[in-house]
Amino acid sequence: MAGTIMAADIQANELHDRELARIRAGQLDLAGLIHATDALKQGGRPELTIELYKTWIALNPDHPLLYAAMFNYGMALSDQKDVTGAVNVLRETVRINPDFYAARINLGSALERLGQVGAAVTAWNGVATGLPALTGENLNFKTIALKQIGRVLETSNSDALAEDTLRQSLELNPHQPDVVQHWIALRQRQCKWPLIAEFGTMKRADLVAGISPLSAACYTDDPVFLLSNSHRYCRTSIGLAPDPADALPPLDPRNRRPGPLRIGYVSSDFREHAVGFSMTEVMEKHDRTVCEIFAYYCGVPAADATHQRTKAAVDHWHDLTGVSDADAARLIRSHAIDILIDLNGYTKDARTRVFGMRPAPVSVNWFGFPGSMASPFHHYLIADDTILPRELEYTVSESVLRLPCYQPNDRRRTVAAERPTRTQLGLPETGFVFCSLNGMQKITERVFSRWMSILAQVPDSVLWLLTGTDETNERLRQAATARGVAAERLVFADKRANPHHLARYPLADLFLDTFPYGSHTTAADALWMGVPVLTLMGRSFAARVCASLVRAAGIEEMICTTGDDYVARAVAYGRDPGSLRPTRERLIAGRDTCLLFDTPLLVRRLEGLYAQMAQAAANDVLPVPRLRGLDLAHTYGTGLDLTESEILSDDAYRAQYARHQRETQALYGEDALAAML
Repeated sequence: MAGTIMAADIQANELHDRELARIRAGQLDLAGLIHATDALKQGGRPELTIELYKTWIALNPDHPLLYAAMFNYGMALSDQKDVTGAVNVLRETVRINPDFYAARINLGSALERLGQVGAAVTAWNGVATGLPALTGENLNFKTIALKQIGRVLETSNSDALAEDTLRQSLELNPHQPDVVQHWIALRQRQCKWPLIAEFGTMKRADLVAGISPLSAACYTDDPVFLLSNSHRYCRTSIGLAPDPADALPPLDPRNRRPGPLRIGYVSSDFREHAVGFSMTEVMEKHDRTVCEIFAYYCGVPAADATHQRTKAAVDHWHDLTGVSDADAARLIRSHAIDILIDLNGYTKDARTRVFGMRPAPVSVNWFGFPGSMASPFHHYLIADDTILPRELEYTVSESVLRLPCYQPNDRRRTVAAERPTRTQLGLPETGFVFCSLNGMQKITERVFSRWMSILAQVPDSVLWLLTGTDETNERLRQAATARGVAAERLVFADKRANPHHLARYPLADLFLDTFPYGSHTTAADALWMGVPVLTLMGRSFAARVCASLVRAAGIEEMICTTGDDYVARAVAYGRDPGSLRPTRERLIAGRDTCLLFDTPLLVRRLEGLYAQMAQAAANDVLPVPRLRGLDLAHTYGTGLDLTESEILSDDAYRAQYARHQRETQALYGEDALAAML
């Protein structure tokens, strides 16, 4: 192998030297230059193209296609991580040919990589607003430019502008699933209702079909649709199988090496993030005679206390940032990992394609994403009896294994010593304080209407929410007024570091859960600080996690099963605050002994599950994900009123999919959902 690599390097060097001599002799035209540089890239030596481009450009200043050579030179510099050099070259390319829009778009991308977001948007705006007649090529350039602008505006929390820009992009080209996903997510976090609003050629079914798995969990309590939607996302955005060039040789788990199980955790959130906060003590409590722990970090650069604590807790730490999926999979394979845990699922910065390359014999979906991955390469899902009772296993594709309580928690979390007063945070000194310190994307129109009904029936009460943008906060104030509740009865909490965020929780009397995507780590924070949580339990995974936490905290009476019961119970507590005192006292007294915060027990049971998975694999028994019929189920689901699923009885809910099953059997002979329903 070493000899083969050395021979290839010699050939690449010879090609470089020969073509460089031809350039200096004036014997290499532009086509020859492109051919030579392509050959060097294919040969694994892209860095050798830099000198060829630089020399050719210097010796051909009057060539009519100089801008094309410069564009390629700029891209080569960018590929070699010389982003500043790429910016200079691409700027000159645009100066030479202002109508070369590919250069403008890539100039914007290079400027963004340098942190020059404003300059990047200016470059893209030059494409979006400066194009002549919309030919097919120009239409594509404008669509890309608008998408890039919308993406940058979204990351900078300019939600309304980002939404409008992405809408323009969709009006030009409706066939952009990634843009649909972001457009819907932006509307969710702005609390724009109804969420699915048709425009132009974008019809409701097309928008629903494009919703991301995470946004879908905030939108509907229909677990069959959520399962089929995750499968569609996997198929269209991830891929059901890796590129053959990246595929790894099959593994035989019966041949594992002796010693402790090698457990790999993959996450972008080993930092100041809800998942990071929750997982730190898990890493610390693993029994090293049972497990050897590998952490694979794929998030933004971080140096915070949670990041450092996690890094110190594991046996092996590897940063996958900037590492290709194929190289990451090869790295994990080289470590002989027995069980690989996906702590991201379908969330930001996930490395799902790495799992698709099957670098470990067993892959597990746990904690990072509240639902099924519906992929061919996730074998197990870890849940508990509340989140996934046996009768709901048909709503996931993986084989289900259960912990006593699904969610890990860190008992060493830091709470700021300074405890604020209600007055300091804009809350009334007297009167009942309801709170729901969740992200705005979890607030649906139905949930908000329930909250306003509660406030209307509890005089002098307020609702304490985590702030959104100024525009979103004002939208909610107006929505409150429209429902007969004074705008000032909504109080918005600023975003604070976790220790200070925790310290303010005791100012609330009752935490009101969201639906269908309930509170997870947010509810655990409230319960840790002794604040009772009232939750409505639904059918889907995300709509049942909070019920699991409340039950594990020892206050099962706070679980509601209908929206009417949820409102009535909240009103009763608000009118008689003293009735909550026993619940609060029980929470505080049992905090150090209740199931919810028994991290050592969770880790022991988790290790037991890992041993069970490894033994099954050693016996050549590996679960096969249940995926048949999900594409048809997704098509059917896009035609339903998904927001109404929560008000259907269990019989009515199952009956609608039973009808679909009968129809698909008649049309296609498809029987995949028969066992499910």
